[in-house]
Amino acid sequence: MSLISRLAARLQNHPKRVVFTEGADPRIIQAARQFATKKLGVPILLGDRQRIKINAARLNIPLEGIRLLEPERADEAKAYADKLASIQRYGQSNLAGDPAELAANPNYFGCMMVASAAADAIVTGATGSAASGLRAMLQTLPRQEGVRTVSSMLILESEENAKLGAQGVLFLADCAVVPDPTPEQLADIAVTTAGLAAHLTDQLPRVALLGYSTHAPGSRIPSIQRVKAAVEIARRRAGELGVKAEIDGELQADAALDAFTAEAKGVEGPVAGRANVLVFPDLNSGNIASKMVQIVAGIPAYGQILTGLERPAAEISRGASAHDILGAAVIVAAQAVDRRYLYPVNRQAGA
Repeated sequence: MSLISRLAARLQNHPKRVVFTEGADPRIIQAARQFATKKLGVPILLGDRQRIKINAARLNIPLEGIRLLEPERADEAKAYADKLASIQRYGQSNLAGDPAELAANPNYFGCMMVASAAADAIVTGATGSAASGLRAMLQTLPRQEGVRTVSSMLILESEENAKLGAQGVLFLADCAVVPDPTPEQLADIAVTTAGLAAHLTDQLPRVALLGYSTHAPGSRIPSIQRVKAAVEIARRRAGELGVKAEIDGELQADAALDAFTAEAKGVEGPVAGRANVLVFPDLNSGNIASKMVQIVAGIPAYGQILTGLERPAAEISRGASAHDILGAAVIVAAQAVDRRYLYPVNRQAGA
């Protein structure tokens, strides 16, 4: 059973409310219909109500069980504008603009719904630029306690290769947010991704911070030095934040993923050949690698899922299919379920 199917089965016992900021998009309507039909919770579509209804009718999709909201006409608009004004006055974000106009923007309205517990998770990015939805999230949603860096992860799943990652599931970070991370930022990326990977799979995260070399002694290459420093920081930060994970680096991708290669190169440790979380040294490598895997290997991918935020959020690609969007919605909805309830059977992670 795929990760999405496993999470969906558990969500039926803990349904959640997921807000979609681009509610009139046909792919969003299709994904919302599936989310509601599978009894995973209540999809909330933001946008022009009439346009959503017209597009749903063209697709012959009923809207029962799906909530429609027009931000500029919603009862909550005034309260959200007041909260946005408060963020401008007292918050540390660089939020600018007229609060009433921001509250009418679906990205900000959706974020305020999640921040105010009127929704459990948010999915955006289907039609707009990545920066527009991400900017709203960064400016309005609080960070996880003890975490400074917001990043993203992409989840790859190969049902045909159960040896890959955690039962065929591999987590890649950061592929969309932080261009040139410092050692401290890389450490945050590693720890927050590990925490979410454990939450979603109930498996022990084995985190590989990647480089073009493996445990190169005395390397003076700045990018490798940065990764080596990040490993030490990440191990310490994981302990401080209570995240159980095995963390190693720098590792080449083949030594991280393939046990035979790791053994041939003399790489030992609990991560070598068994990694289920890959942390890239910069955004160029992460974004390029993730897109190549999707296109060349045809492996299903879900995300980007934001990490480091207190509330579940996804910034999907404009090229995402309805199936991809449904998968992202299932993931962020499952993220909103306490892990004790998502995996109620007490057992040691990774056992």
